[in-house]
Amino acid sequence: MSLVLRDLSGMPEFLAAEELQRQIWGKDDTADPADLMMVIQHEGGLVAGAFEDGTLVGYVFGFPTREAHVQHSHRLGVLPTMRGGGLSLQLKRYQRDWCLARGITLVRWTFDPLRVTNAHLNVARLGVIVRTYHADYYGAMAGINAGLPSDRLLAEWHLDAPAVAALARGERIHPPEEARRVVIPADIDALLSTAPEQALAERLRVRAEISAGLRDGYVITGFDRATPAYLMARAMA
Repeated sequence: MSLVLRDLSGMPEFLAAEELQRQIWGKDDTADPADLMMVIQHEGGLVAGAFEDGTLVGYVFGFPTREAHVQHSHRLGVLPTMRGGGLSLQLKRYQRDWCLARGITLVRWTFDPLRVTNAHLNVARLGVIVRTYHADYYGAMAGINAGLPSDRLLAEWHLDAPAVAALARGERIHPPEEARRVVIPADIDALLSTAPEQALAERLRVRAEISAGLRDGYVITGFDRATPAYLMARAMA
């Protein structure tokens, strides 16, 4: 098998990215249209894919912001059959190289604070920091995001930060020695399926604990997957 990461090219590939979204997030979720992704790419955005033997199996989509050095990373997804092999990490590293080559040093995106896999990738493997919590950011959602308030953490990925560069080289970064811990459910989807009222209670508890930490001057700088728990350290002055 041959895996290639590159920018998408031509409408058939953008249409494939549109269909890929439905396979990942569900047919009820609103996919980003192929023509919109193509135009954004032409205007300076990133639409890149992972191709296995010529078939699109993952992609990352980011677009410019009002600040020339900042990109908003809108979507990252891989097919369920490709998960667990580090493909999401490869796509994010492709994005980092792509951005740095164009003078972009900060990438921002949102993610669900209750999804362990995303938290581990974003915080532990990529080195993002979080200093903003959005309660019910998108309102009611469909697809795999249905059933809970759409709370989101805002990831700040400072591409030229020493810790981020070290992680990109494959080095290990030790979590802060003294940190507030915010424990999250190990499998929010299973909890939502079997005990929706408890899942909602967990959403509200985690919202309250992280928000309190942010108000007290802490930021999320680490993630302990074994627990699982966010690690919040004092923000640098």
